[in-house]
Amino acid sequence: MEEAYSPPVEVFSGSGYEEIGWSLSDFFSQLAPPRKRTKRMTVADARHVLTQEETERLVDVDRVYDDAIHLVEENGIVFIDEVDKIAGPYVEAHGPDVSGAGVQRDLLPIIEGSTVSTRYGQVRTDHVLFVAAGAFTSARPSDLIPEFQGRFPIRVELQPLVEADLCQILVEPRNALTQQYSALLATEGVEVEFTKEGVEELAHHAFLVNERDENIGARRLFTVMERVLQDISFAAEEYQGQKVSIDREFVRTKLGDLVRDEDLRRYVL
Repeated sequence: MEEAYSPPVEVFSGSGYEEIGWSLSDFFSQLAPPRKRTKRMTVADARHVLTQEETERLVDVDRVYDDAIHLVEENGIVFIDEVDKIAGPYVEAHGPDVSGAGVQRDLLPIIEGSTVSTRYGQVRTDHVLFVAAGAFTSARPSDLIPEFQGRFPIRVELQPLVEADLCQILVEPRNALTQQYSALLATEGVEVEFTKEGVEELAHHAFLVNERDENIGARRLFTVMERVLQDISFAAEEYQGQKVSIDREFVRTKLGDLVRDEDLRRYVL
């Protein structure tokens, strides 16, 4: 007597549900082919479009995915910011654990080394470097659960930013605030120049506000710069075709009284 045939049953759980969604989306995209649209263009534009299409045909997408996954597994770095927000005493609750301790336990398997399902394939995190950072003003690293602490054995305490650091942040990065504001106002026909003394004065006032009020680090430069250039930004048409120099006196005029007034400083800067 022949045994009845029963089709194999595949069981999905956990991250498998995401794979189902990706598979269905791919299936439906192939089921309904895209409509062909006719578009008139010049020969030069058509040549550019055809070159892109032929280039895409020459690329082995599967090979690209495999190489990318290999690079992630061997050289990947994951930075977890504001980890102090999930530090704190464990609170007993019914149902799913949505406390900070619960988030830490959810992160543990990934940090310890496991296989993560992505739409591009399986990624192992055994050799991925995990870096966590936090301010820890109202919490301490020891408030994290022991298992989570043990996955970050190397701890480094950073020193507060000084005026020299703030000066470097204002001018050295490729997307420094001084360059951003210069490029932004240049679109309105206003040439803005930051002198060395002006940058030092901006950093000095940001440092003073951090010292007297809450120290939010380099984020203070955003509010200080906005306050200094507020009038020019909102009335750019009046300065069109002119060159504005942001020097020490200009910064002191805009921020001097504001920094000295505790109430205004607290709510404006």
